[in-house]
Amino acid sequence: MMHSARVIISAMLLACFSHLAQAQDAASQATESKQPPGHSKQSGASSPGVLGLLPVDSVTEHSLNVGGQTLPYKATAGTLNLYQQDGNRSAAIFYTSYVVNNQGADRPLTFVFNGGPGAASAFLHLGLVGPKILDFGPSGHDGANARLVDNPQSWLAFTDLVLIDPVGTGWSRAVNADKAKEFYGVRQDAQAIAKTIALYIANGGRVSSPIYLFGESYGGLRAAKVASVLQQDQGIAVSGMLMLSPLLEGPLTFGANRFALGAALELPSLAAAEMDRTNAFSKDGIAAAEQFAMRDYLVTLAGSPPSGAAADTFYDRVAKLTGMPIETIRQTRGFIRDEFVKHLRRGDRAVVSHYDAAFSAPDPFPESSAAKNDDPILDGFVRSYGGAFVHYARDQLGFKTEMTYILLADDINGKWDWGRGSRSQVSASDDLRQLLSVNPSMRVLIAGGYSDLVVPYSVNRYVVDHLPDNIKHRVTFDVYRGGHMLYTKPSSRTEFTADAKAFYAGHGRTAQDGGSVR
Repeated sequence: MMHSARVIISAMLLACFSHLAQAQDAASQATESKQPPGHSKQSGASSPGVLGLLPVDSVTEHSLNVGGQTLPYKATAGTLNLYQQDGNRSAAIFYTSYVVNNQGADRPLTFVFNGGPGAASAFLHLGLVGPKILDFGPSGHDGANARLVDNPQSWLAFTDLVLIDPVGTGWSRAVNADKAKEFYGVRQDAQAIAKTIALYIANGGRVSSPIYLFGESYGGLRAAKVASVLQQDQGIAVSGMLMLSPLLEGPLTFGANRFALGAALELPSLAAAEMDRTNAFSKDGIAAAEQFAMRDYLVTLAGSPPSGAAADTFYDRVAKLTGMPIETIRQTRGFIRDEFVKHLRRGDRAVVSHYDAAFSAPDPFPESSAAKNDDPILDGFVRSYGGAFVHYARDQLGFKTEMTYILLADDINGKWDWGRGSRSQVSASDDLRQLLSVNPSMRVLIAGGYSDLVVPYSVNRYVVDHLPDNIKHRVTFDVYRGGHMLYTKPSSRTEFTADAKAFYAGHGRTAQDGGSVR
């Protein structure tokens, strides 16, 4: 087993929960709820406003068969209160925890959240790590007929889990709309999530447990920011972070439309999608696409636009590699931009998804020259995670409320405070470097899908490749078939879970080993 980072909590925090607010950051807006996880708090019915719709915590006992072994576990669906320094409650954070019975104090505890900003944790909850999983049927994308079934590959087999919904998502709410705005920002969000984690650790008696963070998409950036706040403000050092399709570098992720390097890092994902479409996916094909992208393609885009025979040769190669019409490639001078959504499968009268360029759906506006469609994945079958979680929480976890469960709050993204600049300037690379520097036993697993065009896998490989050698050896980087939510592909879900299990056991491949190619 790998050496776990020690969890450090101040003596004042341990001595008196009633004064936890004073032991936390004096400049923060929130502190603790005094009841430990798994114990009913005062009924929300006596609380004013929307928080009055929240019921008391619900604790239930269950069991799950994983690998022929029966795991008895306790599930808690409830809320943790955050308070201002004046003692008034500012928000209630909904969480679901799963704790396997009769385990040692050194059992890992993983805090899980999605991204957005504005996404609830139901995606990872019912898509990957939880004891239940949403089965989308033989096609893999039939949301209308999806069924909730036992998850034989639940991460509960190797870590206890706490799934957190940030304010404005799931059933987490601020006391009012004006107060909610105070949580919508990179720094503000990280502080709120860090306080929630500190509360759960202290109240749940998990001070001795190795602590892990797992975030998807923006949740990957959130993990790095939260880990920094936990260490600096809460005195808690995390043992490891797992990041799935993480946003680590805004300039690289959102630069494909304008900058040669961003476009070059996006190209292999388009090539992977074309290989999937033609049943020609191979390691050699991916390697060739990556080499072309970072050499001839990058150099050509960075210089003056080609002309004559050189232009014909270049555009033809890009078209064959990606499956895009050569006329479109020529018109955009080799920059793919968002043209792939409409034009990649135009001959089939279909559009593709940013979240998986290998996934297509009938074009609802084939007569239009520009894409006008909802995303086939984000606005399609994965929305069923929301409804499925509501029924699961009510019928199996015993958490019943009239409050609407918000799977994806689109408006939060537009209200987000990105700090200095916009999302195209946000970065977690420095956080990652600092955390690895000051925590000698901390390890990181970064994973992505080959055909993800939201956060192309090559962007994060670039980030990892440029980490200093003296810390890079504690970073594992893996890529799998599929897109942004690669767990919707059963084979990739199985492979990623196996690699995560090895990571927790201390046997993951490192970036210096070259990661893995599926």
